[in-house]
Amino acid sequence: MAAAELPLTIDVDGTAVSGVYARPASPAATVVLAHGAGAGMEHPFLRGFTAALNDDGVATLRFNFPYREAGRKFPDRPPVAIAAWRAAMDAAAARSEGEPLWAAGKSFGGRMASMAVAEGMPAAGLVYLGYPLHPPGKPEKLRDGHLYGLTLPMLFLQGTRDTFATRGLLESVVERIGPAATLQWREGGDHSFAVAGAKRAPEEIGAGLAAAVAEFIRLHSEGRAGEGAR
Repeated sequence: MAAAELPLTIDVDGTAVSGVYARPASPAATVVLAHGAGAGMEHPFLRGFTAALNDDGVATLRFNFPYREAGRKFPDRPPVAIAAWRAAMDAAAARSEGEPLWAAGKSFGGRMASMAVAEGMPAAGLVYLGYPLHPPGKPEKLRDGHLYGLTLPMLFLQGTRDTFATRGLLESVVERIGPAATLQWREGGDHSFAVAGAKRAPEEIGAGLAAAVAEFIRLHSEGRAGEGAR
């Protein structure tokens, strides 16, 4: 039986943003999920991803950043996005029963999660669904400096055709981070993990990433129940 999705409101320094929480029985962990720069929490990719995680025994909370909630197109600056991340993690912690709390995000959402953790936000681990290492065509403008001080488990899921992360550069970054980071390539995938010539709905594409994430979380959550909750 699919876990029911429960809408909720999250306070971000006086600004209300929307969230959706789903909790299967006895979850192995809770994954808090943020959207990318161009789409909100209801994007089919994210819905498919969280539904598949729920089916695999992982609770989820996805949320909107304030700019998206207000209908603006330009993403929030990092201080606002980080405040939203902290508030969303607090909302997940309040609903947890001591299971590990992981932070995950599509593109911008994942980068902001990593910046929040770099600034002290507790999390059991990080999952990046297409890390935006640099703007397309501008590999010299790397967004990696804050990653090297992180020691918690990190999973990078990346398409081999992703223009936001040149393959060699991302491999070099992950190697430099060290054993805490794991990189898994999705052959032929672009920044949305779509593969040329393979007609798949966004829900299916998102759902197809969930098994690897659930496996990684279970691998790194043994004996760590309660970590990330507060």
